[in-house]
Amino acid sequence: MAHLAQQIDHFLNEIILKSENQHEILIGSCQSQVALTNTQEHILMLLAEDSLTNTDLAKRLNISQAAVTKAIKSLIKQGMLEASKDKKDGRVLIYRLTKLARPVAQEHEHHHAHTLATYEKLVKEFSNEEQKTIARFLEGLVGEIGK
Repeated sequence: MAHLAQQIDHFLNEIILKSENQHEILIGSCQSQVALTNTQEHILMLLAEDSLTNTDLAKRLNISQAAVTKAIKSLIKQGMLEASKDKKDGRVLIYRLTKLARPVAQEHEHHHAHTLATYEKLVKEFSNEEQKTIARFLEGLVGEIGK
């Protein structure tokens, strides 16, 4: 059991190293040559579905509004986002993708799908009972980390 605890510790440390300064962990890499952070790519993916405010994006990404603002400023500077004033409240800006950003947003969405497909492929190597045990362990681990 001590060896398994060490493997869990190693696994979590690898995740921390891989995800440092990123919003998410994706398997593989994006093919576009556009240099964006995972947070910026995820913002583009969310805006491909709907025009959103800074507050909306921060809630959906579970990050600070300041982090969203920083990412948005960079995306606007790169010509990937447009801002317009909300018709109901002129103090609020709504963001939407430019034509330049659409392929990048689509690629990020495909990257998400690839990551989930990889997880599903790995999970299929385990019996239903083993999958239940893994799920129970992950729920418990997330609960402990969240304390």
